[in-house]
Amino acid sequence: MILDLQQLNPAGARMNEARLARIGEHLETRYVKPGKIAGCLTAVVRKDNLAYLHVAGERDRERSLPVGNDTVFRIYSMTKPVTSIALMTLWERGLFTLDDPVSRFIPEWEDLQVRVGGSWPEFATRAVDRPMRIRDLLTHQSGLTYDFMYATNIDKAYRELKLARAEKGYTLQDMIEQLAMLPLEFSPGERWNYSVASDVVGYLIERISGQSLPEFLRAVIFEPLGMTDTGFSPRDDQLERLASCYTRDSQKRLVLQDDAQASQYVGRGFFSGGGGLLSTASDYLRFCQMLLGEGALGETRIIARKTLELMVANHLPNNADLASVAMAGFSETHHEGVGFGLGFASKIDPVRNGYPASRGSYYWGGMASTLFWVDPLEDLAVVFMTQLIPSSTFNFRGQLEALVYAAMD
Repeated sequence: MILDLQQLNPAGARMNEARLARIGEHLETRYVKPGKIAGCLTAVVRKDNLAYLHVAGERDRERSLPVGNDTVFRIYSMTKPVTSIALMTLWERGLFTLDDPVSRFIPEWEDLQVRVGGSWPEFATRAVDRPMRIRDLLTHQSGLTYDFMYATNIDKAYRELKLARAEKGYTLQDMIEQLAMLPLEFSPGERWNYSVASDVVGYLIERISGQSLPEFLRAVIFEPLGMTDTGFSPRDDQLERLASCYTRDSQKRLVLQDDAQASQYVGRGFFSGGGGLLSTASDYLRFCQMLLGEGALGETRIIARKTLELMVANHLPNNADLASVAMAGFSETHHEGVGFGLGFASKIDPVRNGYPASRGSYYWGGMASTLFWVDPLEDLAVVFMTQLIPSSTFNFRGQLEALVYAAMD
C-alpha cells in the first residue's frame, strides 16, 4: 500500500493519537522554538497506515520558508542502505559473491597494506592478513575510514588528499585511485570502523552493472518504488523545495552550512553511495515500506525476502555488538546492543541498548540528523528529517524511540 501523506489513520495503525501528539510537542518545545534546529518532519507508519505526520519550523530560516510535506532534505548516510540494497540486487543475479576479493573488480587494490607507523606521505606498512572482501565493505569491516574522524594518521591523510570530497570534477574513480595510495587502518575483518566503504560499494555497482550509479539506482529502486524526488542533485523544479542545512557556531547558534539557493549539491559529479542522496519523507517512506514488505512494495519487488533477511542479520563476529568490535569514533548509532549487517545496523539487545525498538529492528541515520528505523515485529517504520550537522548533536533517535513506542495501543 502506497501511503497518502494527507490520510492519517492512527486508529488503523493501533496507536494512541494523544500520545502521538507528544512527539510534535516535544520537538517544537525542546528544539524548534529555542532555535536548536530550523525545522523538522516526523512520520510514523504502522500496519499500512500513516499513524502520525508532523512538520514544524522552517526549511530555510534566511528566507522564512516553512518545512512542508514535500521538502527535499540531504539524507547523507541514509544513502548507505539504498546503495547496499542496490548492490545486493546484483548479487541475486549471481554476478559476485560476498566473499569475492574487492580486487576482482578493483585491480588497483590487489596489494593492500595496513599502516604500522608513520604519516602521510611516508607510511610504514605491512601486507594485509587476508584480502578485503565485498562483505567487508558492506559491514564496515574493511579497514577504511572517514576524514572527519580526527582519530588517526590515516583519516588525516584522507583530509590532506581531500578524499571523497564533492568538488567539481571529482569522481568515484578519483576516490578509488587515492585509496589505492593509502594503507588501511586494520586488516579487513579485524574491527568495525565507519568509513567510505559504501562509496566503494557504489563504485562496484558501476563496475559490475556497466551503468552509472545514478542510472542504476533510478532504474532498480527509485522508478519502481515511485521515489520521484530522490537523486544526487536537485532538479530545477526541486530547488524551491530544498531545505538549507545548518551547523552550530561556538555560541551554539545555528549558522548556514549549505544554502538551499546556492547549494553545493547542484551539478555534482561525485556520486557518493555512502552519503550523497537528496530525498523527501514521502520517498524514503516508500523505501521503508518496501523493507517492511520483505523486499516488496505492493506488486513491485525490489529484492527477495531471503536476501533482505540476510542483509539485516548481525554479521559481526560471534554475534558481537559494536561496543566490542568498533574502533573508537563516530557512527550513526550507539554501539551497545547494536549489531551490523550488510548496510544496516540491527538491534540485537534492546536492554543493553537502552531503547525500546524490538530485537531485529534495523536502521541507520545521516550526518544532518536525519534518521529512520524499521521494526518488522511491530510492523512499524519511522522517518525523521531535519538538517543539522553533526548528527551527534542531539539524541533524536533515542527520544523518538521512547515517544513512538509509548504511543502504541
